Amino acid sequence: MAIDVTALRAHFPSLDGGLAFFDGPGGTQTPRPVADAIAETLTGPLSNRGTVSPSELNAERAVAAFRSAYAELLNMPAGGIVHGRSATQLTYDFSRTLAQGWRAGDEVVVSRLDHDTNVRPWIQAAEHAGATVRWIEIDPATAEVDLESFERALSPRTRLVAITAASNVLGTKPPVRHIADRAHEIGALVHVDGVHYAAHELVDVPALGADFFVCSPYKFLGPHCGVLAAAPELLETLRPDKLLPSSDEVPERFEFGTLPYEILAGARAAVDFLAAVDPGAGTTRRERLASSLTALHEHESTLRTRLEEGLRSFGDAVTLHSRAADRTPTLLMTLVGRDEREAQIHLASRNVLATAGQFYAYEPFTALKLEGPALRAGIAPYNTAQDVDRLLDGLASFL
Repeated sequence: MAIDVTALRAHFPSLDGGLAFFDGPGGTQTPRPVADAIAETLTGPLSNRGTVSPSELNAERAVAAFRSAYAELLNMPAGGIVHGRSATQLTYDFSRTLAQGWRAGDEVVVSRLDHDTNVRPWIQAAEHAGATVRWIEIDPATAEVDLESFERALSPRTRLVAITAASNVLGTKPPVRHIADRAHEIGALVHVDGVHYAAHELVDVPALGADFFVCSPYKFLGPHCGVLAAAPELLETLRPDKLLPSSDEVPERFEFGTLPYEILAGARAAVDFLAAVDPGAGTTRRERLASSLTALHEHESTLRTRLEEGLRSFGDAVTLHSRAADRTPTLLMTLVGRDEREAQIHLASRNVLATAGQFYAYEPFTALKLEGPALRAGIAPYNTAQDVDRLLDGLASFL
């Protein structure tokens, strides 16, 4: 199935200026229906949640619609959907709460593949609890996780394994289900960073085996916020610090202060927008999401192939570090003898946006021995073959 990219792009006002965006891994462009949902909710009538006035009921509906949309997107119960300001904030909150039950001698496993959001909070929580940190290494030659190191890291004292579902710089998709199954065999919990994964795949949290799964709607056409999904029964066992008058019900127990109802409305609208890209014959939103995301996956994969073939034509001038057999359409590259930040500036002068940096991927950069910035190009739903050719032409002129 093929999506109508021209029709899709018409919903994005930011595309009217002629820019070719390859910075989607850091945050995608926003379609007008998402902005409209935010504006309509924010301009009310709107009050704090309640059951009396229309403005109170609008707030209640925004929260309920948000939970319902992300329950279907992630294949989880609505009662297990937690809103947060960001994936980083949610991971810090839950690491501190989970660490309340850790003791000296307990162990936590983290990965060299991960964004620092799924590394540093767990290391710091372990340090405060006196727990030991073990590592899953990556193979620089393949950019894939070293499963032997994972097996060595496991022990009867392992309390939690933190692993990404897809690297935000390399695109590598590790075997999350295998890792989760092994962790569960020894009684450990599994926290999955799905921020990059959810931008390119239909998420099925139970199928992944994740106990906790976080994602960020602004990576897939929504507003800036974070979402955590977990079984309500598991959330019931956790007791975060909270204000005494605030709700102790799950999932509200983990949401501090008044919720941003307009952001919830925009995040819900992003799910609905994705479900309408190529809904097929689906009757439920989950079915429409499956059809649309399958079509988007094919579209993005085709563009990734086009981009990779073009990069290979540069020979030794470009080193591509995204090499895993199973990965997203995100490519990390270095330019031999050239400054990647200068390449970013050169491309921007041609209205092509690909960013140079480390992208909070401290561990992958260290494992790959990348001392400076690298150039990242990520394919998003609104990209076209013409965008890819403009990127390649810009790199050719820079090199």
